[in-house]
Amino acid sequence: MKTMKKILYAFVLSSLLFSVSSCKKTDGQINPLSSPTNNKIGAYVVLEKTINTSLVYATAATSKVGVIVHEYVGGDPIDHIDLYAAAGNTYDTTKWKKVKTIPMATGSVEISATGAELATAMGIAPSAFKAGSSYTFYNRIVCKSGARYDVNNTGTNSGSGILGGPAYNTSFSFGAFIVCGYTDMSGTYKVLKDEWEDSYPGDIVTIKAGPTANTLDLSPVWPGQSGTVVNPLILTIDPATGAISLPSAGISFEKYASGTTYLAKNGSGYAFACTGSITFKAELFQNGSASVGVYAFALQKQ
Repeated sequence: MKTMKKILYAFVLSSLLFSVSSCKKTDGQINPLSSPTNNKIGAYVVLEKTINTSLVYATAATSKVGVIVHEYVGGDPIDHIDLYAAAGNTYDTTKWKKVKTIPMATGSVEISATGAELATAMGIAPSAFKAGSSYTFYNRIVCKSGARYDVNNTGTNSGSGILGGPAYNTSFSFGAFIVCGYTDMSGTYKVLKDEWEDSYPGDIVTIKAGPTANTLDLSPVWPGQSGTVVNPLILTIDPATGAISLPSAGISFEKYASGTTYLAKNGSGYAFACTGSITFKAELFQNGSASVGVYAFALQKQ
């Protein structure tokens, strides 16, 4: 505890030169250098657990994203947290939309929002969400003293400070990604992108279902026409979210005439049945050991 207090007071002498007591101001941009009297002990909440970061398209209204936090007791006592949201990721507070106010309590506090609450804040209906789009929630801490702290007036100290620093584990923001559930997506697709160039934009490929439920065989894309199939490139899809994964050991999927083989590992992406889109990337290894980088492809169902 003494160590954390020393770190927090160091934060007062450096990063909190950028803090602001905003009892004189409500919304909009905060001028972090508005007054030298703001050089005081700050406040933050500590992340305990991430509840969820995905909103399922079909049940967006009731799906919930959020985090569980607790107040750092060595700081300026917190009264409540104002939760804002913005499309994408932006520190421009003129683009933030107020979602709600959450009272601070002793112990663990849940900071969360449903898709319905997000939609109301953004001025749209939950049905207007698009799979693949993202939103960011921002926690603005309001202290009993009237001081306020958020991502705009809390220092990073090049990644080692209160905002993003591993020693603090603060929670000033969390994301929401719109996903949709998976059903069989075998069929004809147009290649939109292939960074590995086993296929090319505009190519038409036929994708078949994999050998088990919630799998797809992407061999017509990797290796496509460029090499010989060593093993079928089978992607596994989470039926609830459409999230794609590979086996932890990866899949040796391609062999050239020279005898060189390629392994796809650390794969990720999404197969969205509601939009007919497949996006995927993986780290490729030559002859199973030498990494040649991360490559991606994108397909759209025809």
